[in-house]
Amino acid sequence: MEQFHHPRPVCTGCHDQLRPTPERQFLMTGLSGTVLEIGAGDGVKLACYPPSVDEIILVEPDAFLRAAAARTAAPVPVLILDGDLDRLPVPDASCESVVCSLVLCCASRPERTLAEIRRVLRPGGQLRFYEHQRSASPILAFAEGLAKPLWSRAAGGCHPARDTVSTVDGAGFVIERLDRFTFRRVCHVLGSARPRR
Repeated sequence: MEQFHHPRPVCTGCHDQLRPTPERQFLMTGLSGTVLEIGAGDGVKLACYPPSVDEIILVEPDAFLRAAAARTAAPVPVLILDGDLDRLPVPDASCESVVCSLVLCCASRPERTLAEIRRVLRPGGQLRFYEHQRSASPILAFAEGLAKPLWSRAAGGCHPARDTVSTVDGAGFVIERLDRFTFRRVCHVLGSARPRR
Protein backbone atom coordinates (compact mmCIF):
# COMPACT_ATOMS: atom_id res chain seq x y z
CA MET A 1 0.00 0.00 0.00
CA GLU A 2 1.26 3.47 -0.83
CA GLN A 3 -0.36 4.90 2.30
CA PHE A 4 -2.23 3.20 5.08
CA HIS A 5 -5.21 5.57 4.93
CA HIS A 6 -5.25 5.78 1.12
CA PRO A 7 -4.31 2.38 -0.26
CA ARG A 8 -3.39 2.90 -3.90
CA PRO A 9 -0.90 0.89 -5.88
CA VAL A 10 1.94 3.07 -7.15
CA CYS A 11 3.82 0.25 -8.90
CA THR A 12 2.96 -2.89 -10.78
CA GLY A 13 5.16 -5.98 -11.07
CA CYS A 14 7.51 -7.17 -8.35
CA HIS A 15 11.10 -6.92 -7.16
CA ASP A 16 13.38 -5.64 -9.95
CA GLN A 17 10.49 -5.57 -12.44
CA LEU A 18 8.54 -2.76 -10.73
CA ARG A 19 6.90 -0.21 -13.01
CA PRO A 20 4.95 2.86 -11.91
CA THR A 21 1.19 2.94 -12.44
CA PRO A 22 0.03 5.40 -15.14
CA GLU A 23 -0.94 7.93 -12.45
CA ARG A 24 2.44 7.69 -10.73
CA GLN A 25 4.17 7.84 -14.12
CA PHE A 26 2.45 11.16 -14.82
CA LEU A 27 3.61 12.53 -11.46
CA MET A 28 7.21 11.46 -12.16
CA THR A 29 7.70 12.18 -15.89
CA GLY A 30 10.15 15.00 -16.55
CA LEU A 31 11.09 15.64 -12.92
CA SER A 32 14.62 16.87 -12.28
CA GLY A 33 16.67 18.67 -9.65
CA THR A 34 15.36 18.77 -6.08
CA VAL A 35 11.84 17.40 -5.63
CA LEU A 36 9.76 17.71 -2.47
CA GLU A 37 7.15 15.03 -1.91
CA ILE A 38 4.69 15.55 0.92
CA GLY A 39 3.63 12.30 2.58
CA ALA A 40 5.79 9.18 2.66
CA GLY A 41 3.19 6.45 2.61
CA ASP A 42 5.07 3.19 3.10
CA GLY A 43 7.96 4.43 0.95
CA VAL A 44 7.28 2.28 -2.13
CA LYS A 45 6.69 5.41 -4.23
CA LEU A 46 10.39 6.30 -3.86
CA ALA A 47 11.30 3.45 -6.22
CA CYS A 48 9.35 5.19 -9.02
CA TYR A 49 11.53 8.31 -9.17
CA PRO A 50 13.53 8.86 -12.37
CA PRO A 51 17.34 9.15 -12.21
CA SER A 52 17.06 12.72 -13.56
CA VAL A 53 16.12 13.81 -10.02
CA ASP A 54 19.11 14.95 -7.95
CA GLU A 55 17.45 14.70 -4.54
CA ILE A 56 14.09 13.78 -3.02
CA ILE A 57 13.02 15.63 0.11
CA LEU A 58 10.25 13.69 1.80
CA VAL A 59 8.21 15.43 4.51
CA GLU A 60 6.18 13.06 6.70
CA PRO A 61 4.70 13.91 10.14
CA ASP A 62 4.13 10.27 11.16
CA ALA A 63 7.18 8.60 12.76
CA PHE A 64 6.08 5.08 11.75
CA LEU A 65 5.76 6.05 8.08
CA ARG A 66 9.08 7.94 8.16
CA ALA A 67 10.77 4.77 9.44
CA ALA A 68 9.08 2.63 6.77
CA ALA A 69 10.19 5.03 4.02
CA ALA A 70 13.75 5.06 5.37
CA ARG A 71 13.96 1.30 4.73
CA THR A 72 13.01 1.70 1.05
CA ALA A 73 15.68 1.83 -1.63
CA ALA A 74 15.50 4.79 -3.99
CA PRO A 75 17.43 5.48 -7.21
CA VAL A 76 18.54 8.93 -5.95
CA PRO A 77 19.45 10.44 -2.55
CA VAL A 78 16.52 10.91 -0.16
CA LEU A 79 16.23 13.27 2.80
CA ILE A 80 13.32 12.32 5.09
CA LEU A 81 12.08 15.09 7.39
CA ASP A 82 9.53 15.32 10.17
CA GLY A 83 7.24 18.18 9.31
CA ASP A 84 3.84 19.80 9.45
CA LEU A 85 1.76 20.53 6.35
CA ASP A 86 1.22 24.08 7.62
CA ARG A 87 4.96 24.75 7.99
CA LEU A 88 7.19 22.71 5.69
CA PRO A 89 10.77 22.38 7.01
CA VAL A 90 12.23 23.35 3.64
CA PRO A 91 13.95 26.63 2.65
CA ASP A 92 12.28 29.19 0.39
CA ALA A 93 12.62 28.63 -3.38
CA SER A 94 14.59 25.41 -2.92
CA CYS A 95 12.63 22.87 -5.01
CA GLU A 96 12.06 22.49 -8.74
CA SER A 97 8.89 20.48 -8.13
CA VAL A 98 6.50 19.46 -5.36
CA VAL A 99 4.50 16.23 -5.52
CA CYS A 100 1.27 15.76 -3.52
CA SER A 101 -0.38 12.36 -3.70
CA LEU A 102 -3.56 12.07 -1.61
CA VAL A 103 -2.27 14.64 0.89
CA LEU A 104 -4.28 17.82 0.29
CA CYS A 105 -7.47 15.91 1.11
CA CYS A 106 -6.04 15.27 4.61
CA ALA A 107 -4.60 18.72 5.27
CA SER A 108 -6.44 20.57 8.03
CA ARG A 109 -5.85 23.82 6.13
CA PRO A 110 -5.15 22.99 2.45
CA GLU A 111 -4.87 26.68 1.58
CA ARG A 112 -2.01 27.00 4.08
CA THR A 113 -0.33 23.86 2.71
CA LEU A 114 -0.54 25.28 -0.82
CA ALA A 115 0.91 28.60 0.38
CA GLU A 116 3.85 26.64 1.79
CA ILE A 117 4.23 24.79 -1.52
CA ARG A 118 4.38 28.14 -3.34
CA ARG A 119 7.02 29.33 -0.87
CA VAL A 120 9.35 26.36 -1.43
CA LEU A 121 9.02 26.25 -5.24
CA ARG A 122 11.73 27.93 -7.27
CA PRO A 123 10.63 30.41 -9.96
CA GLY A 124 9.06 28.37 -12.74
CA GLY A 125 8.61 25.38 -10.40
CA GLN A 126 5.70 23.00 -10.71
CA LEU A 127 3.17 21.31 -8.44
CA ARG A 128 2.08 17.81 -9.44
CA PHE A 129 -0.97 16.40 -7.67
CA TYR A 130 -3.15 13.29 -7.43
CA GLU A 131 -6.04 14.08 -5.09
CA HIS A 132 -9.66 13.47 -4.18
CA GLN A 133 -12.11 15.86 -5.83
CA ARG A 134 -15.74 16.55 -5.04
CA SER A 135 -17.98 14.95 -7.63
CA ALA A 136 -19.48 17.13 -10.36
CA SER A 137 -22.74 15.23 -9.86
CA PRO A 138 -24.91 17.04 -7.26
CA ILE A 139 -26.28 13.72 -5.99
CA LEU A 140 -22.83 12.15 -5.57
CA ALA A 141 -21.43 15.34 -4.03
CA PHE A 142 -24.31 15.28 -1.50
CA ALA A 143 -23.55 11.62 -0.70
CA GLU A 144 -19.84 12.44 -0.26
CA GLY A 145 -20.78 15.19 2.17
CA LEU A 146 -22.97 12.80 4.16
CA ALA A 147 -20.19 10.18 4.28
CA LYS A 148 -17.50 12.69 5.26
CA PRO A 149 -17.63 12.36 9.10
CA LEU A 150 -17.29 8.56 9.07
CA TRP A 151 -14.92 8.51 6.07
CA SER A 152 -12.68 11.15 7.64
CA ARG A 153 -12.47 9.27 10.92
CA ALA A 154 -11.66 5.95 9.21
CA ALA A 155 -9.26 7.42 6.63
CA GLY A 156 -6.89 9.59 8.63
CA GLY A 157 -8.74 12.88 8.27
CA CYS A 158 -9.42 12.56 4.53
CA HIS A 159 -12.09 14.86 3.08
CA PRO A 160 -13.24 13.26 -0.20
CA ALA A 161 -15.81 16.00 -0.88
CA ARG A 162 -13.30 18.86 -1.08
CA ASP A 163 -13.15 20.90 -4.26
CA THR A 164 -9.38 20.46 -4.63
CA VAL A 165 -9.25 22.06 -8.08
CA SER A 166 -10.82 25.31 -6.82
CA THR A 167 -8.54 25.28 -3.78
CA VAL A 168 -5.41 24.94 -5.94
CA ASP A 169 -6.65 27.72 -8.24
CA GLY A 170 -7.60 29.95 -5.30
CA ALA A 171 -4.17 29.49 -3.72
CA GLY A 172 -2.54 31.28 -6.65
CA PHE A 173 -1.73 28.44 -9.03
CA VAL A 174 -2.42 28.19 -12.75
CA ILE A 175 -3.52 24.65 -13.57
CA GLU A 176 -1.72 23.49 -16.70
CA ARG A 177 -3.14 19.98 -16.99
CA LEU A 178 -6.08 18.31 -15.29
CA ASP A 179 -7.50 14.82 -15.70
CA ARG A 180 -10.62 13.76 -13.80
CA PHE A 181 -11.40 10.09 -13.15
CA THR A 182 -13.02 7.76 -10.62
CA PHE A 183 -11.26 5.13 -8.57
CA ARG A 184 -13.52 2.73 -6.67
CA ARG A 185 -16.43 5.11 -7.34
CA VAL A 186 -14.66 8.07 -5.73
CA CYS A 187 -13.76 11.10 -7.86
CA HIS A 188 -10.09 12.04 -8.22
CA VAL A 189 -7.98 14.54 -10.14
CA LEU A 190 -4.50 14.22 -11.56
CA GLY A 191 -2.81 17.40 -12.64
CA SER A 192 0.01 19.91 -12.72
CA ALA A 193 0.08 23.61 -11.85
CA ARG A 194 2.52 26.52 -11.53
CA PRO A 195 2.31 29.57 -9.26
CA ARG A 196 0.83 32.65 -10.89
CA ARG A 197 3.36 35.41 -11.48
